Amino acid sequence: MNNLLLIGYDACEAIMPFLSIVRKAIIPIIQIGIPILLVVLGTVDLGKAVISSDDKEIKAATGRLVKRIAYAAVIFFMVTIVTLVMNIIAQSSDKDVQNGAKVDWRSCWNEAAHR
Repeated sequence: MNNLLLIGYDACEAIMPFLSIVRKAIIPIIQIGIPILLVVLGTVDLGKAVISSDDKEIKAATGRLVKRIAYAAVIFFMVTIVTLVMNIIAQSSDKDVQNGAKVDWRSCWNEAAHR
């Protein structure tokens, strides 16, 4: 392993396919797909309650819709919040390069976004 570090082996290359899939496929599904699904399901519940013309059910469905919209907002911003917190934590570390290889997770994460 030391020989690989000496010839400029990039530690990110080993996990780059996985990081690219996570960064370009899984996170957008979580960040955009789940909030859309929550809002659509809440709207369908509210529509069913309105069609039934039951005031008590309309009130309950409205409450559920508001909660689902709040959950959708939290899920949408969760990736951004976690990224910001992790960047703040990573700034305290000053090990960006060790023997020519990247060891900072931010470098790998940001590189995965551009591949």
